[in-house]
Amino acid sequence: MAKLLYKRLGLLFSVLGGLVATRVFSAVWKAVRHEDETPSSKDAHRSWSDVLVAAALEGAIFGLVKAAADRGGAIGFQRATGAWPGDE
Repeated sequence: MAKLLYKRLGLLFSVLGGLVATRVFSAVWKAVRHEDETPSSKDAHRSWSDVLVAAALEGAIFGLVKAAADRGGAIGFQRATGAWPGDE
């Protein structure tokens, strides 16, 4: 039963993590490139290197934030319920 509850909480953590990751990526891109707009793969005025560097950076940030949200949620859940939500 506890693991079923965690699945619902995990979905909430994922959505919130995605929102955080989007903001972090935008802030990092603005700090590094001094541009407000992040490159789109369909932007004709962007170079391959701009698009690929942005995609790699975005993927790394999303992966990091997702792992942090998942791990933090699992630890918080364990502290609250005494049950680890994943495989032990």
